[in-house]
Amino acid sequence: MGREVLHLAEVAGGRRVRIIVMIKMEGIKKTYKLGSIEVHALLGIDIEIKKGEMVAIMGSSGSGKSTLMNIMGCLDQQTSGIYELDGVDIGRLNDNRLAEIRNKKIGFVFQTYNLLHRTSALANVELPLIYSGANNRRERALAALERVGLADRVKHKPNELSGGQQQRVCIARALINNPSIILADEPTGNLDTRTGKEIMNIFTELNQKDRITIVMVTHEHDIAEYAERIIYVRDGMVSNQEVLKR
Repeated sequence: MGREVLHLAEVAGGRRVRIIVMIKMEGIKKTYKLGSIEVHALLGIDIEIKKGEMVAIMGSSGSGKSTLMNIMGCLDQQTSGIYELDGVDIGRLNDNRLAEIRNKKIGFVFQTYNLLHRTSALANVELPLIYSGANNRRERALAALERVGLADRVKHKPNELSGGQQQRVCIARALINNPSIILADEPTGNLDTRTGKEIMNIFTELNQKDRITIVMVTHEHDIAEYAERIIYVRDGMVSNQEVLKR
């Protein structure tokens, strides 16, 4: 078990509320070795993201935001620095424990959907449950698809679905294990404006009603504005942060 990272914040009327930090990064650096060449992708990232917060990460290509997202998702590990996810020091975990956290605590949503093309929407959503050996897989997958408005498309394969519907399947799959956090990498990048807004409305509802922490990478400022805060990454470092009003 990890320890919760807590802060006390002053709110209107002088009342103090407890804030739980979901993601805490201190001095995160990442260096890749390509033969004799070292590529410094991250140069010392310091970030805190509260439990229940919705945050967007923006930056140009090569800025380090994708590397940062991979480390947040326990898909890669930092070269140095400390990363705590929900109070757990990720750098101290073995591969099996990391896989368990990826499957149970984190939901992933990708720009390219990453769906199995020869299987139905229902089977795609069931996949994380199969890996974890969970029971009631069909019922849980049906409920997740209904939650994103695809109750009438459960038997359809990805090539029988629109881009927006495929992304909804991806969101349903991300939700199947009731994650604490959803990491979304360019979730509207392949969608038209109207469909992108529909997807972002789903994320907003998940954040506001279910208090799921959502972190998304995006190039689109109008998409980033759905978040409470934008973190700008440039040349492997946080260059600025912008707090938004909802």
